[in-house]
Amino acid sequence: MAGESKTIYLKNALVVTENDQFKGGVLIEGEKISRLITGDELIPGAETRDLDGKLLLPGLVDSHVHFNEPGRTDWEGYHTGSMAAAAGGVTTFLEMPLNSIPETLNKETLEQKRKAVESKSVVDYGHWGGLVDNNLSDLSEMHRDGVIGFKAFLSNSGIENFTRIDDDLLFAGLEEVKKLGNLLALHAENEYVTSYLGNKFRAEGNYNRAAWSDSRPAFTEVEAIRRACYWAGVSRANLHIVHVTTRDGFLAIEQAKKQGVKVTGETCPHYLSLTDDDFVEIGPAAKCAPPLRSQTEVVDLWQCVMDGLVDTIGSDHSPCTWDQKASGMENIWNAWGGISGIQTMLPVVLTEGVNKRSLPLTDLVRMMSANPARLFGLYPRKGSLNPGSDADIVVVDPNCDWTLSPEDLFYRNPFSAFEGHSFTVKVLQTYVRGQLVFDGSDIKIQPGYGTLVKRSYKPE
Repeated sequence: MAGESKTIYLKNALVVTENDQFKGGVLIEGEKISRLITGDELIPGAETRDLDGKLLLPGLVDSHVHFNEPGRTDWEGYHTGSMAAAAGGVTTFLEMPLNSIPETLNKETLEQKRKAVESKSVVDYGHWGGLVDNNLSDLSEMHRDGVIGFKAFLSNSGIENFTRIDDDLLFAGLEEVKKLGNLLALHAENEYVTSYLGNKFRAEGNYNRAAWSDSRPAFTEVEAIRRACYWAGVSRANLHIVHVTTRDGFLAIEQAKKQGVKVTGETCPHYLSLTDDDFVEIGPAAKCAPPLRSQTEVVDLWQCVMDGLVDTIGSDHSPCTWDQKASGMENIWNAWGGISGIQTMLPVVLTEGVNKRSLPLTDLVRMMSANPARLFGLYPRKGSLNPGSDADIVVVDPNCDWTLSPEDLFYRNPFSAFEGHSFTVKVLQTYVRGQLVFDGSDIKIQPGYGTLVKRSYKPE
């Protein structure tokens, strides 16, 4: 029963934090972690659950999710989206402001969203606010209401009322978030060059899948990142670049950091595992912006991960109906751009990173749990196994071969660019505030168990 207070002992696991890993367990008292236990200690009176040597990690904090509620729940919604999150080991998601109706652009629309979703989620959640061309004065009220950050686009967002910004508003927005003690996240692609190339290809009658990738080359992303970092340096504000796809993008962020700029960078599982050739084969289900890159870029991006240049990994879960994808089968420009990925995020990174490339588990926890919790003002309540933290935990079988099929997916529209993809790990259990929410096959908690979280401090 949700909310029932009891002592649970998860024992005989490989416990992983961002700094250490050891054989032992975790003691849960009610909704909180009370102790980390090294070895095989007996705990009289506790409900003991033997994990048989499996991995025990802090629950993931997915800071980049589009669940589209209210207004577009036929695309996803908090109920199905949060179930998919739980099945993927995500215990807290932070939902973007642009695909709901209305968009989250002021205090009123933020309250409208929170009212609409308060009884829907099975895991905890927080909200982004948006920065567009006419709402600079609304940011302070959304900040006071606990949004974890503000999102803006340097290129067309695909949503009519979520307008892109130019350098004037970019600078003004950075000044405002600096004053508030919050941060600005950017979709960084050069609108003018990508629009020019897209219009050129369409005028030439080039509707094939490769044209989408060719219209948004890597240099349009890198230029936008460098420009944004420059203005972040001038304003001394906190900047976060989402879904970075290239080595040069992360090198630009690293160079800015060395110059004292307060900037962080995120990448996504699809950029670490799928290529532009895969996109041509898979089709519209793998259309996204920025687009999938070459195999060389995937290899280089993994090197950025291994070198510690990547601050966070988020899913950028951006679902839609199948009809919105199918419309691009013959003309790729017609398809909605976005990949459904929250349920497969942890299996992708564990399979491709830890098992194939020997990525340290501690680094995975840093990028997928601890760092996003810190960056968005939720740490150590979230993203940690420290005593006193919420008992948000994921248990993973590190050696389990399986292949994804639509029947595995909890999405409202159960299709994915990862259909047919083979993994070597499997999520076995997901706990949110001490409650078992996912048991490896089923959701064990009722909608509404998930609660709202708010930013509690300035970015570090």
